[in-house]
Amino acid sequence: MPSPILRFAPSPNGYLHLGHAYSALFTDFWADRLGGTFLLRLEDTDITRCRPEFAEALTDDLHWLGLDWPQPVMVQSERFAIYATAADRLKALGLLYPCDCSRQEIATRAHGSDPDGAPLYDGKCRLHGPDGGAERQLQWRLDLARATELTGPLSFTIAAPTPLDRPQIRYARPELWGDAVIQRKGTPTSYHLSVVVDDHAQAITHVTRGRDMEPSTDIHVLLQMLLGLPQPIYTFHRLILGDDDRKLSKSKGSPTLRSLREEGWTAADVRAAVGF
Repeated sequence: MPSPILRFAPSPNGYLHLGHAYSALFTDFWADRLGGTFLLRLEDTDITRCRPEFAEALTDDLHWLGLDWPQPVMVQSERFAIYATAADRLKALGLLYPCDCSRQEIATRAHGSDPDGAPLYDGKCRLHGPDGGAERQLQWRLDLARATELTGPLSFTIAAPTPLDRPQIRYARPELWGDAVIQRKGTPTSYHLSVVVDDHAQAITHVTRGRDMEPSTDIHVLLQMLLGLPQPIYTFHRLILGDDDRKLSKSKGSPTLRSLREEGWTAADVRAAVGF
């Protein structure tokens, strides 16, 4: 059996909050419990929002919490050529098609939404092709029907958050995502593509995620099968909620670890607040 390798993979598009602290500490705890390795990965493919100062701040916050990891840290913005190669493999299989529909156009035509709450794509460009025009930038979508025809039914292994060694099998439902975007406009990847490519590159054996990320696993196991990549074991941990009983988020302006430090919180206070 390979030595367990787990990863914490934040996006440096803002400062970390208590939810991030819980996820990082959870991952580190189980890496230690399993006798494995804790890795840090920076998922900064959104180059318009991710900034070096946020990356520096999050590593400082994690060290303040008492966490450490091997160097060098994997940085996704340095790996665009690798993601493009993976997408080219999918194109060679006839599984990707160009799309120039805007979000507004998709929302106007959509019937239903994907697990992230975005309007579900109706397949317009798969059926009729993009409208064209130099001003309309292309993205590449997965032809879900063709992809699932190749793979057949899919399943993945889930281990309960406590402990990680009690697995169960769950069937994947990638159809909930429709024809998901695999390469975004102006970027040779999407979260779905880069995360499966990088989990393989780092030999990740156990993926720990918040419960809000569980639905994305359906599309990830599909991509793993299409690209011939091994499948890790998945665990979905609880979320840290705010006073409004909703999950903490950067976009909502949830209190950051840096602001709590300025108020006098210690690393022990943070660990106690999130149960570690």
